[in-house]
Amino acid sequence: MSVFIGGAWPYANGSLHIGHIASLLPGDIIARYYRQKGEKVLYVSGSDCNGTPIAIRAKQENKLVSEIVNDYHEEFLSCFEKLGFTYDHYGRTDSEDHHQTVQKVFKELLNKEFIYKKVVKQTYCDACQQSLPDRYVEGTCPHCHHPARGDQCESCSKILDAADLLDKKCKNCGNEPSMKDSEQFYFTLKKFQPSLESYLEKAKENWRDNAIQLTERYLREGLVDRAASRDLSVGVPLPVDGYEDKKVYVWIEAVCGYLSASNQTKDGGLFWTEHTKTYYVHGKDNIPFHTIIWSAILLGIDKRPLPQSIISSEYVTLEKKKISTSRNWAIWVKDLLDRYHPDTVRYFLTINAPENRDADFSWREFIYSHNSELLGSYGNFINRTLKFIEKYFDGEIPNEKIDPVLKDQVVTLYDQVGELIEKGQLKKGIEEVFLLVKKANKYFDEREPWKTRTENIKECRQTLATCVHLIINFAQILSPFLPFSSQEIQRYFQIEEWKWEPLFIIWNGTIENVKPLFDRIDIKVIEEEKERLFNKNV
Repeated sequence: MSVFIGGAWPYANGSLHIGHIASLLPGDIIARYYRQKGEKVLYVSGSDCNGTPIAIRAKQENKLVSEIVNDYHEEFLSCFEKLGFTYDHYGRTDSEDHHQTVQKVFKELLNKEFIYKKVVKQTYCDACQQSLPDRYVEGTCPHCHHPARGDQCESCSKILDAADLLDKKCKNCGNEPSMKDSEQFYFTLKKFQPSLESYLEKAKENWRDNAIQLTERYLREGLVDRAASRDLSVGVPLPVDGYEDKKVYVWIEAVCGYLSASNQTKDGGLFWTEHTKTYYVHGKDNIPFHTIIWSAILLGIDKRPLPQSIISSEYVTLEKKKISTSRNWAIWVKDLLDRYHPDTVRYFLTINAPENRDADFSWREFIYSHNSELLGSYGNFINRTLKFIEKYFDGEIPNEKIDPVLKDQVVTLYDQVGELIEKGQLKKGIEEVFLLVKKANKYFDEREPWKTRTENIKECRQTLATCVHLIINFAQILSPFLPFSSQEIQRYFQIEEWKWEPLFIIWNGTIENVKPLFDRIDIKVIEEEKERLFNKNV
């Protein structure tokens, strides 16, 4: 089986925060899992270097767009590497190969008459003397009457045109823009309504609820044709004679990154067939661009498969408040990784994932989660077992029969967790592992190896053999979730490769220099982190 996993492309106009990682992390977990199963996997993403937010940032900092995107693209690469993300290709939308892919898609849609020309009213700021990209226009959403920008309302998730906004204002100067005629290209999205309705009915069993509800709402309200071009200074030039000064609109251009990134990998084209299983991993605000826009584009260019599993996360709040980059109310990933183990970050954002509803990041829960679960339960079970073997058995692992009940539970665990990962239920998956970790600690306590070492050595050896069996299988099952600590166990036992099947070892080496997988974090750090967060927000 071939598995394609597409992670959303973060805008290269600012640092990554915990909300970004919470929505993207499922992609890496799923990719690692399928690789352990021996499947062919293509996992791609990249930096979105073309959108209006980047132009805004460049103008604010009096820098070139290229300076902004280069800095943030490198920062993204560093963060993803430190977090252990295993992209097969992480690209950028300002690359020549991406431009060529987008232009090819645009021309094919144009040739098939899925794109047409139309004269429309476009916002123009007389004070700034420029046509305004949609994100430069702010106002009131005509549907829910909440504040919105000209491309999408964050409150009701409605995709907008800037002309639709009420009480329009220029983001740059605050003046009301005028409306001028402009010739643009439009994508015949409404032509795809019947096909998308049929597609939704077949595909939605593998979608998260928010994707189903939002997509059903769009289809129920009726699709409308969308602008496929804009008068922008940055982006992919239209591949149409006489219109090279216009750019392909970012919402149709950015999603083509899944194709352009695939083209940069060996055998990437083989993953665009009916037989490939696909996952698209992103935040709630990206749902319509994947389930409606990207699906319609693929239908238009007769490319398969359409998105199958939609792993769309809800939002992450911070200390019960909405994350706001403009107010600096955020935890930046680069700072978090400077101070904490990457598996601590991965564990908390998985066990506390916004899979079905918004999730809150609090420093108290983050620190206590590490100390009580990663260290206190999982790390402690490993450390107490291996330290005991090192101290009382000269590091030699007893070769004895494994407890049959726990042995069977390990076999079942692979099936349970594997099924949950494939369904995108990663929080439940890691919870199942830690339930058995809890039983493993109870087993160690009840078997009392510190007593049986002198009273019944065979029983002691059986206890330790069972615990080692649990340790290596916990590490293997947790490898997609917690790759760094699992790698430490892999080194301990000199295991060449993780797989997705029960692991048995008869090892002739010795365990020595056992060290804890995780260090305890002093709880005074909670107040220190909260003080740092609140002070920077002043």
